[in-house]
Amino acid sequence: MKKIFYKMPRGARFLFMLAMAAAFLSLVTFIVMTLWNNLLPEILHVQPISFWQAAGIFILCKLLFGFGRMGRFGGNRMHFKHRLEERVKTMTPEERERFKEKLGNRNFWCGEKMNRPDEANT
Repeated sequence: MKKIFYKMPRGARFLFMLAMAAAFLSLVTFIVMTLWNNLLPEILHVQPISFWQAAGIFILCKLLFGFGRMGRFGGNRMHFKHRLEERVKTMTPEERERFKEKLGNRNFWCGEKMNRPDEANT
């Protein structure tokens, strides 16, 4: 699937991603509307809502309460970086070498320049 996606022209990829985002937002809006209409009228005695009202509620909640943790390590990458630096500082040289080997080709900065295995040490 990945090969097919990257062989597409750039404009087609953009339209595909735009369509996927619209489909995802529609699905989430439908879930919000269904949950609202099935739960809240009986519990809080409120009126059922339409699809567009559910979309507005979803967007309002995202604006008020945030978008959650984005990315693998969350939104605060500096916190992750500082924690990693502190851990590396307290390691013995042997532990640090094992840690570098375990990371492999990943590009994390650990207080010193980490060369990839295929790069010559300079």
